[in-house]
Amino acid sequence: MKIALDAMGGDHAPFEIIKAAVEALDLFDDIEIVLVGREADIKRELGDNYNKGRIEIINADEVIAMDESPITAIRKKKDSSIVKGMDLLKEKEIDAFISAGNTGAVMSAALFGPGRIKGIKRPSIIINFPNITGQTLVLDNGANTDTKPEHLLQFAIMGQIYAEKVLGIKNPRVGLLSIGEEKEKGNQLVKDTFPLLEEDPRIKNFIGNVEGRDIFNGRCDIVVCDGFVGNIVLKTTEGVASFMFKMLKDAFTKSLRAKIGALLLKPYLKALLEKTDYHQYGGAPLLGINGVVMISHGSSDRIAIANAVKAARDTVLLDLVNYIENEINREGE
Repeated sequence: MKIALDAMGGDHAPFEIIKAAVEALDLFDDIEIVLVGREADIKRELGDNYNKGRIEIINADEVIAMDESPITAIRKKKDSSIVKGMDLLKEKEIDAFISAGNTGAVMSAALFGPGRIKGIKRPSIIINFPNITGQTLVLDNGANTDTKPEHLLQFAIMGQIYAEKVLGIKNPRVGLLSIGEEKEKGNQLVKDTFPLLEEDPRIKNFIGNVEGRDIFNGRCDIVVCDGFVGNIVLKTTEGVASFMFKMLKDAFTKSLRAKIGALLLKPYLKALLEKTDYHQYGGAPLLGINGVVMISHGSSDRIAIANAVKAARDTVLLDLVNYIENEINREGE
């Protein structure tokens, strides 16, 4: 199995990406790593003593910056690591592509490269949120800011498949994000989507409308929304988590008594931090693309990227793309 990494993507590229590649090879003996990026920079970080039989370097001289317009960038920078990585995926020369670079560019390059799975109208980014009993999947998280009810239906189907096949959740509960639990609550998109989710036989366990708090209280396993709302949920959650941990840190360093209390609570605080840490998930799958694509956080380090490699490997082994295609087209979608 060949998994390609965008060696130039993210705040800590290429150093952390390359370290993650080396660590991933130690974790899994059934994968090869393809590093896509500036060959000179990659070789400088790798050194001479690397496993040339399991690490391949594909030169890409151009880099798409985080603040560049995605469409313009992929059109003008054909020799960028993102575009070349997606070309490799399109030609089936690799089994998965991982990038911590410009999310919009990854999304656009995926559409122009491997393209959508047959029957899929819009791809979707799926994010794992921690809840009190485990995790909640939320999609879409920014791939689509303007959507139609049929798009949200497909997001629900893809999320259900991911929950069942990748996470092993039996009969996952699907909720539609709204401003109230009642069927008549919500904007027009939510109102029009509700009957589609309620009546489609492919949605096995639709529990109706859910609210933002239900993402974290364990009431459902999958929350469906448009990408505009989903991205706001994601960024707000990150902000609140950062704020709370800073407040705790300030509180625990104000006095000797507070420092002693912090020391006693350290194991529990560490467990809480790990539960909310994006590093453990590694990357967000871009579902609906005709190939395995993982989008990692821009500040991902070697731990996060190595976990993204694990997630990509699991997704390839489970043949998730074919599962999605078969389910989407089962009822003539």
